Amino acid sequence: MGRVTVRRPVLKITADGSRSRPDTLAAEEPLEIRVNGKPLSVTMRTPGHDVELAHGFLLTEGVIGDREELASARYCDSPGPDGRNTYNVLDIALAPGVAPPDASVERNFYTTSSCGVCGKAALDSVKLRTRHSPATDPLSVTAETVIGFPEQLRAAQRVFDSTGGLHAAGLFDADGGLLVVREDVGRHNAVDKALGWALLERRVPLTGCVLMVSGRASFELVQKAAMAGVPMLTAVSAPSSLAVDLAEEQGMTLIGFLRGSSMNVYTGAERISTPEIT
Repeated sequence: MGRVTVRRPVLKITADGSRSRPDTLAAEEPLEIRVNGKPLSVTMRTPGHDVELAHGFLLTEGVIGDREELASARYCDSPGPDGRNTYNVLDIALAPGVAPPDASVERNFYTTSSCGVCGKAALDSVKLRTRHSPATDPLSVTAETVIGFPEQLRAAQRVFDSTGGLHAAGLFDADGGLLVVREDVGRHNAVDKALGWALLERRVPLTGCVLMVSGRASFELVQKAAMAGVPMLTAVSAPSSLAVDLAEEQGMTLIGFLRGSSMNVYTGAERISTPEIT
């Protein structure tokens, strides 16, 4: 399997002078996702939880809706310079009768670790086709509970502690219980890994759950959350205007600037059960 971190020499310069020292970096390697043997996408990711990543990707692209629609996942031979398998090609076999991805899902070039939708073959393909609408989810969470999410997420970022270079996505229940945390150099990959975990655990749709991300709330992350039936997305940074529009359209609660004891609730404020939030 690929390494989550790598060591590289670095010249450390401070006011007191300079010195050479080793530094720990977050690993970034390509992962080619195939479906029924046919290449579908290549994404730059941090190795680890690749099966979850692929399952979450297929879920959020609308290829599958539950675990039963998948037959198997296996690494293909992808030899590196030393002849050993790099574990950078993963083939997903769909269950009998499940339709293969249509052309709108195919990427016409690789997806960087910072971009989840820019590789789409057509802009129309970003339109939602979710089977798990979060609009009617009766989730109610107190503001006090929501305020505690960032600290819990940060405490669970083990690889971030050594590299400082990874995004994180976490799933919480309505009482603030942390269900899972996944890290990756790409924020969309971190989300796909967390949602892929939920799919494999048969928790999709994620009724009554909250998705927390360590960065900003972009359109693609709102889309992914909606595809998994997540009723609330929270972020430590800002949302984009399109993210707010999509969250409102899908009946999701979207929270940004979740820092310290404050937050901005952009849509779905009725799910925040503290009277002071209006």
